[in-house]
Formats: sequence, structure tokens, C-alpha cells
Amino acid sequence: MARNNILVPQAKAAMEQFKYEAAQEVGVSLKPGYNGDLTARQAGSIGGQMVKKMIYDYQQRAAGGAGTSLSMTQDLTTIKQQNQQSGMK
Repeated sequence: MARNNILVPQAKAAMEQFKYEAAQEVGVSLKPGYNGDLTARQAGSIGGQMVKKMIYDYQQRAAGGAGTSLSMTQDLTTIKQQNQQSGMK
């Protein structure tokens, strides 16, 4: 069962697009909606590609300035606090 722990609800559409782009890059065809016919290897390759790209993006941002990673951590903490206050987890 897939878990959708999107911290910023407004980012849902962007994350969905990101998933389709990652799937295309690793040669897996996704269809809109349910994709339960994927093998574990296919699903894992999509997730792995997404993580690779996110790590690369983080490293690029961190290399761009000394305070970048701290501000990203602060942003994440702020989002978590706002979600907890609004009753989201």
C-alpha cells in the first residue's frame, strides 16, 4: 500500500508530475490512477529515481551557499508545526 506523506498539500500535483517524469526516465509506463500491476522492481526503480533526484537537488542547493541547508531544515520544521496545529500529520 502506498503512503502519501506530502507535507505541503499544495505540492501534491507537482509530486505527481515528478513521479511520472521519474517513471519515464527509468522506462516504466504509468497510467493515471491505480498502477497495482507494476512489479516491485518497477515501483522501486521509480521511487529510487525520485530519491536520487531529490538528493542531487539538495546537494546542489547546499553547495550554493553555507546557510542553505539550515534554511531548508527551518522550512521543514515550520511546515510540520503548521500541519500539527491544523490537525494534519
